[in-house]
Amino acid sequence: MTSPIAPGTAAEHRAQLRAMPFLDGLTDTDYHALGGRLVEARFGEGETLFVEGAERQRLHLIVQGSVAIEKGAGAGGAPVRLATLGAGEALGEGLLLDESIHGTTAVALEETHTLALEAQAVRDIIRERPTLYGALVARSARAISQRLKATDATLVGRGRSIGFGGGGARLEHDLLGEREIPNEALYGVQTLRALENFPITGTAIREHPELVGALAAVKEAAALANQELGLLPADIADAICAAAREIRAGRHHEHFIVDVIQGGAGTSTNMNANEVIANRALELLGHARGDYTHCHPNNHVNLSQSTNDVYPTAVKLALHQAIDELRVALRDLATGFLAKGEEFAPHIKMGRTQLQDAVPMTLGQEFTAFGHTLLEDVERLGEAQALIREINMGATAIGTGINTPRGYAASVCEHLSRITGLSLMTAPDLIEATADTGAFVQLSGVLKRCAVKLTKICDDLRLLSSGPRAGLGEINLPPMQPGSSIMPGKVNPVIPEVMNQVCYEVIGADITVTLAAGAGQLQLNVFEPIIAYRLLHSITILRNGCRVLRERCVDGITPNPDRMRWFVEHSIGIVTALVPILGYETATEIAKTALESGRGVYDLVLERGLMTREHLDRALNPETMLGAG
Repeated sequence: MTSPIAPGTAAEHRAQLRAMPFLDGLTDTDYHALGGRLVEARFGEGETLFVEGAERQRLHLIVQGSVAIEKGAGAGGAPVRLATLGAGEALGEGLLLDESIHGTTAVALEETHTLALEAQAVRDIIRERPTLYGALVARSARAISQRLKATDATLVGRGRSIGFGGGGARLEHDLLGEREIPNEALYGVQTLRALENFPITGTAIREHPELVGALAAVKEAAALANQELGLLPADIADAICAAAREIRAGRHHEHFIVDVIQGGAGTSTNMNANEVIANRALELLGHARGDYTHCHPNNHVNLSQSTNDVYPTAVKLALHQAIDELRVALRDLATGFLAKGEEFAPHIKMGRTQLQDAVPMTLGQEFTAFGHTLLEDVERLGEAQALIREINMGATAIGTGINTPRGYAASVCEHLSRITGLSLMTAPDLIEATADTGAFVQLSGVLKRCAVKLTKICDDLRLLSSGPRAGLGEINLPPMQPGSSIMPGKVNPVIPEVMNQVCYEVIGADITVTLAAGAGQLQLNVFEPIIAYRLLHSITILRNGCRVLRERCVDGITPNPDRMRWFVEHSIGIVTALVPILGYETATEIAKTALESGRGVYDLVLERGLMTREHLDRALNPETMLGAG
């Protein structure tokens, strides 16, 4: 992860240090002294630079890449993203102030290269170059203060007021007048109004990073198409694209703060994206946030677009990515069941229909069937993905393409396909495509199908493991936690239970999507935000549920073969094997007598002289009764 700086590269690294805003103002001597104590560190996407609660070991100066600062990682839920940092910024500065543990976690959002100052090097600087140490401490305090102000601006709506951190504000205006916006905020006035108007779920769109990234991809493609067609100057287009790429890499998501459910058909989400990209582009162009004369959220970032083509396109891209992850999780779960099917192949048991004994089968066949039914839905999800690769970019307001130049729809689709790596196509009838939500309804139905199958499987697991002594008890689920606050020794099937609840949520969400899709009037469905929210949420919890079910339940299931065989040998159901030999009426009489008397089928057939012992042994051998299957 870290390595000493190679000989001959020290001068190069000193040049990199001089370009870092965090170190601005140091003397040449300081740069030289600092450069000689640094080590190189490289991190892949998703790797942690440090973890909340761990001891501080190094200060990182980012040369290339981007890093997210998160709070609450490992606490059982999704961490809260507080800030994202890029090239020229520092993290882990607390090492210069004290040796307390980390209060946050830092995660690389892409391939990231840093120059790191380790704890021992800090101690050496304190002893040998106190002036340099003082300069670094001052810069660390300033950086931490700025980060706290920025964090404050992104936590608006979580019970905190504008300007809580005292970071100052800028004035922005819209149709309704002027409002103060925190200087540290990348969002603008229309995002702020949406934040105030729609305190509905408490879930901001940043909680769905695939949607934020998709919005950025759409804006990048639109900027490239507008530049290609001569509508957007190259410098502004380049800045918009650079800002969008940073967002796609995971940066600035903390500024996407509007609620997932909102009025206006997604306009607030679109404007949140427009404002964040515009303000970041302004920074890249060397201008202040809010100085929209140089890069405007509507005039430049939203050029040739409407919410009515941007929002549904971004939602489709986000869903496509989310489905990819769900398909992986569902396929892994199916593979887990198939592996158990192979492991359990030798164990004979009683099959049941209508909760009554039917005919024998193997436990392996039962678990293999679970795997195969889930694999079917991996394919159905793929079919649903194909439908959402049709987009309506270029439709603008209602599908007529007003305010777009000739060739724009084809150009933006081509750029968006390249950016996302997907084979997208422009809908042949943009008016129809702008009003239609059929692809969302189709996807919702497939998700409901997955949920129905999964809840049936989980019901079966709970039945098969019931007891363990007074129920079926044919399998053992891995014990995850004590099951009762009053009954000692009780262990509940908590993992199938939580998966059941996930499935009920998804099934209910399908009703929401159905009603919202049917409620669109005339040329636009204004309820796409609730459709997007329910679909993204359903995919997320299904994906998480599949992983939990596989890792914490299926992989640890064990059989009880002796109990299963006892059920087979004492079941009336095995008389079915005698129907071809004795006829249905005689076999029924044998079954009725066995049920009423409690005697076994075997004894009754021999007693009546209906078959010889050898013949009966062959006919009632449980393995023989399984047949070719």
